[in-house]
Amino acid sequence: MHLSRRHLVIGAAAVTSASVLAHGANALAAAAPSAGPAPSEARRVWVHNLHTGDKLDAVYYENGRYVPDALAEAMRVLRDWRNGQEHVMDPRLFDALHGIHQKLDANAPFQIVSGYRSPATNAMLHARSEGVASHSQHMLGKASDINIQGVELTHLHKAALSQGAGGVGFYPVSHFVHVDVGPVRQWTGV
Repeated sequence: MHLSRRHLVIGAAAVTSASVLAHGANALAAAAPSAGPAPSEARRVWVHNLHTGDKLDAVYYENGRYVPDALAEAMRVLRDWRNGQEHVMDPRLFDALHGIHQKLDANAPFQIVSGYRSPATNAMLHARSEGVASHSQHMLGKASDINIQGVELTHLHKAALSQGAGGVGFYPVSHFVHVDVGPVRQWTGV
C-alpha cells in the first residue's frame, strides 16, 4: 500500500497529538492533588488571556479525573503570547486557581498576565528585570500571573496564600499576583 504525503502528514500529526496527550496524561496522573476539593467534585478553569484575547471557561476535572481536552485548551490559552509556544501546564495550577476562585466567590475570570514562558522569553525578561527568576516556574508550566477584574488585589493575594499550593508573589504596582505550584514561599515585588 502506498501512502501519499498527505496521509503521512496526517499520521504524523496524529502521533504528535497522541504523544502530547500521553505526556499530559502522565503529568496528570502524577499530579493528583493530595488536598483540596473532594475527588468527585467538578472543577472549572475560567481564564482570559489579556494579551491574546483567548478565553476559556471549562470543567477541567470531573468524576475523579482531569479532562484532557479542557487541559489542552487551557495549555493553548496560557501559551507564551510572545512567540506562540505551548507547554503542558501542571494541573495542580488549575486546582490552586479553582480554590482561589471559590474562596473569593468571584463572578469574573482570572485575567492572565503571564502563563507559560518559553526559555527564550524568560531569558529576555530576566535580562531586563531582576524581578524575573532565571529558572522561573513559568518555564515549567507551573505558574501564572493573575488578577480578577473587580477583586481587590490584596484579597486575591490573601486567597492565593490560603491555598498553600506553592509560591505566591504580590505585585501591587504591576497589578497582579503570581501563583505557582513549586516550593511554598512568598514575596512582594513591584
